[in-house]
Amino acid sequence: MTNMSPELLTAIMMGGVFIGVLTGYPLGFIVGALALGVGYFVFGGQVVDVIYSRIYGIITEYVILAVPLFVFMGVMLERSGISEKLYDALYVWLGGLRGGLAIITVLMGTIIAATVGIIAASITMLTMVALPSMMKRGYSKSLATGSITAGGCLGILIPPSIMLVLYGPMAGVSVGKLFFGAFFPGFTLSALYIIYIAVRSFLQPNIAPAVPPEERKVPFLKKTWMLTIALGPVAILIMAVLGVIFLGIAPPTEAAGVGAFTATLLTIAYRRFSWSVLKEVALLTMRACGFIFVIVSMAVAFTAVFLGGGGREVMQEIIMSAPGGKWGVFAVIMFIIFIMGMFIEWIGIVYIMVPIITPIAEAAGFNVLWFSIMVCVNLQMAFMTPPFASGIFICRGACDPKLGVTMGDIVRGVLPHVGLIMVGLAIFTIFPEIITWLPGQMIR
Repeated sequence: MTNMSPELLTAIMMGGVFIGVLTGYPLGFIVGALALGVGYFVFGGQVVDVIYSRIYGIITEYVILAVPLFVFMGVMLERSGISEKLYDALYVWLGGLRGGLAIITVLMGTIIAATVGIIAASITMLTMVALPSMMKRGYSKSLATGSITAGGCLGILIPPSIMLVLYGPMAGVSVGKLFFGAFFPGFTLSALYIIYIAVRSFLQPNIAPAVPPEERKVPFLKKTWMLTIALGPVAILIMAVLGVIFLGIAPPTEAAGVGAFTATLLTIAYRRFSWSVLKEVALLTMRACGFIFVIVSMAVAFTAVFLGGGGREVMQEIIMSAPGGKWGVFAVIMFIIFIMGMFIEWIGIVYIMVPIITPIAEAAGFNVLWFSIMVCVNLQMAFMTPPFASGIFICRGACDPKLGVTMGDIVRGVLPHVGLIMVGLAIFTIFPEIITWLPGQMIR
């Protein structure tokens, strides 16, 4: 054990994360190595006990059980075929608009977000269902892939969201309140994306032509029935998960179990269920959760050493000294989160930064629920800002090579949506009730 100053510890650990990420090694290995290495100098032989107690406390949080259940629900729903029926129904209703297929894609992303909760599944579904149709009708590659990536990324914000489940225990905020606090911000971002697509398609009709009338000539009653049948199962699943939380019937963990069971029943009802599907869904769930919990464990170990060595006090002093009062502090925090999102997996940001910045936000006088949702909205940009930009890579990986979509096409497509997220952050700052009103209506 040595006397390492908090300032030196902060410089080594925070600088080590950024340098380590640039080497290309997985984030879990980087933060875990920093925790053990620096922790030994700070705590000596007791570092293992410090790290173990912190990891055990987080991993045994009851609400964390919701993570594998929500992942299972999302993967199972991806196999159900609901997305194809929903796209077909929206196609006949909105395909006649300029940019209609891109608008449909964002709407699908919004609806799927309220049932899936993981962006890999959302973006993959949208890419496979919507992209071929848009390319066939002469859509701009950047507009098409931008709408897919931005719409799919809503799945990590609109409940049920894995991000919110993991965020809650770290910030000491009710996961149920986070769920309902994120609803209107998610819908607001969706509306901004749709307005952008509609305006741009009107100004540049050649990049998003309307679908010919003969391709969508369906009687009114039939297309109404198609939409009802497509939205019915989605409404059932949303009510099964979020309805029971809002009405105070069950907390998020039990609601996640109901959602996983309901998604399985819907897959059976759509005649897509089989033992091979169940096996595949279970394996994908275990793989995804293994990845999540490795990063969570190592990030928690990092945080335990960082906080125990006095790093939070150093960060608080630096951030609180920002000019501009509480809003200067807020701007600095948002900028740090934005920059970290360009290089680091969101799980690492949540588990490293939230224990540091939440007390700072409280000290500055911010509503913790509002602040937490603002951080989560900010993290939407992390999926679309290179070089990390996992949403871009997921979209590129799911694209059919025959379509000729490049990384450049996707990057050009998502950048306007990154700007729209910044607009959304400004709106939620001016009108905080967009975030705080609905959680206040929850039945306790």
